[in-house]
Amino acid sequence: MDKKKLEVSLLLEALYSLSGFDFRQYNQQSILRRIEHRMRINNIPTISRLTESIIYDEELLNMLLNDFSINVTEMFRDPSFFRALRENIVPQLKKLEKIRVWHAGCATGEEVYSMAILLQEEGLLDRTVMYATDMNESVLKKAQQGAFPLQKMQAYTKNYILSGGTEGFSQYYKTDNSYASFHPYLRENIMFAQHNLVTDHSFQEFDVIICRNVLIYFSPDLQHDVHRLFYDSLAPNGFLGLGDKETLQFTPLAHKYRTINAAERIYQKKL
Repeated sequence: MDKKKLEVSLLLEALYSLSGFDFRQYNQQSILRRIEHRMRINNIPTISRLTESIIYDEELLNMLLNDFSINVTEMFRDPSFFRALRENIVPQLKKLEKIRVWHAGCATGEEVYSMAILLQEEGLLDRTVMYATDMNESVLKKAQQGAFPLQKMQAYTKNYILSGGTEGFSQYYKTDNSYASFHPYLRENIMFAQHNLVTDHSFQEFDVIICRNVLIYFSPDLQHDVHRLFYDSLAPNGFLGLGDKETLQFTPLAHKYRTINAAERIYQKKL
């Protein structure tokens, strides 16, 4: 093991011991970029010095944890994915009396509210419970507020239309000078909770699990572990939606799913 890899390994061990968050199997290049980013901002010369600093500086520890949390998202991100949900998944969900959806790694919640709007338009929101989870407590608090920068609404409106939205997007929120706040009824059936895909277990049986552009930051072994978690958490015939750079193809569980939409990475658990 070269010295830099050893330094990173020791830092991640310290982080795990101090916080309980386990990044030891995350993609190493992704982790190293975030470490070096924090070192530049705080003017810390070496990874070893950073390790020493987080032991005694809780604020720096929390900053580093936030650096490692993946929070890049937008409403109706990849509109074709949401259009595929409408066309391929919604007809199946309409057969269920109660629908349970898990957004794993929900970040600040844009995709959760997107799903709530889609379900509202399809007449399914009232019988759906959505669980929105993330390891990062601070982004969960933002997600619960349901308020997003006003300057993003133009792009979000375009995504909504491309996703097959059937109403006027602006009817779902009210605005002030800075933010668009989504109406409270959209989040009445959303339960926000802290959950770590690396260390926490299944907590419910779901009809739909959506986890997009999170697994790309995990090592192959860790991806397999999370896929096992998802498989165990899905109801028979439940649906799994992944990001456009993610796939089930190389996992040991691939044969236990049927492909519903290959381009949009939507799969269904076999009976």
